Amino acid sequence: MTERVGFIGLGNMGHGLASNLCRKGFSLTVFDLNPAPVADLRRLGAQAAASAGDVAAASAIVFTCLPTTASVEDVALGPDGVLARQARGGLFVDTSTVDPLLTDRIAADAARRGIAFVDAPLGRLSVHAARGESLFMVGATDRDFARLKPLLEAMGTTIHHCGGVGTGIRTKLVNNYLAIVSCAFNAEAIALSQKFGLSLEKTLAVVHGTTATNGQLKMAWAAKVFTGDTEPGFTIDLAHKDLTLIVNAANVAHVPMPIGAVARESFSNARTQGHGAKDFSAMGDIHCDIAHVARPRLEPQR
Repeated sequence: MTERVGFIGLGNMGHGLASNLCRKGFSLTVFDLNPAPVADLRRLGAQAAASAGDVAAASAIVFTCLPTTASVEDVALGPDGVLARQARGGLFVDTSTVDPLLTDRIAADAARRGIAFVDAPLGRLSVHAARGESLFMVGATDRDFARLKPLLEAMGTTIHHCGGVGTGIRTKLVNNYLAIVSCAFNAEAIALSQKFGLSLEKTLAVVHGTTATNGQLKMAWAAKVFTGDTEPGFTIDLAHKDLTLIVNAANVAHVPMPIGAVARESFSNARTQGHGAKDFSAMGDIHCDIAHVARPRLEPQR
């Protein structure tokens, strides 16, 4: 018999994840503060709950996909939260990007209550979540991973079991560090190339043929900022939030992060100029504006 599944947090990522669970036949109970995505999920067959706690009470497996550490803490550990309402033997899965020390606290509290906990933060973008193509970085026991895997396969195409509880979120922070910091230094390099009067196409041809290239510049920027598209897939605000988590977590672990700290201030500067809601590849345009050079664009391929 299929276990009843709950989903809390139906934002850009959570809506896509939950929609795929519905479409693939899982019995779902959902909650979000915004009624619009709840109505969408009801049209797909989900049941709506009045609170996060009601989702937990109705579900053997509960997912959260929430925007901040504070919101996860409230939903997980609050008096009407998941752990207060979910039955013993349940499984609680957090897909959010949060302070890893909170992940550790939730896992410890869950264990005391006889509830299994898994951290399974996401890779890729909301468009991938909508298509069922998410990437998951999973921290779990082998037993809990086996229980969870069919649901992850319904929502994603790439699933990495990173190790025990807490390894998923820490892997996510390392991954996002590289992706976000590369946006910051790409922006400076592109602005410099334009100040030098270089051809964007020829510069990229050289860079992509050497070890200087990176995935952001070669794939994401080619599809986003270099075409003039800065509609958000992953925003500057979220990049700043994640770099703050990363630098703080590194400080706790006694790992110096001077490059990360500088990159965070670059994103902070972009936010103060009103660019926080743009895609983080827009850092390329922002740095060219600061350098007083034209924003570079690639010619459309015919």
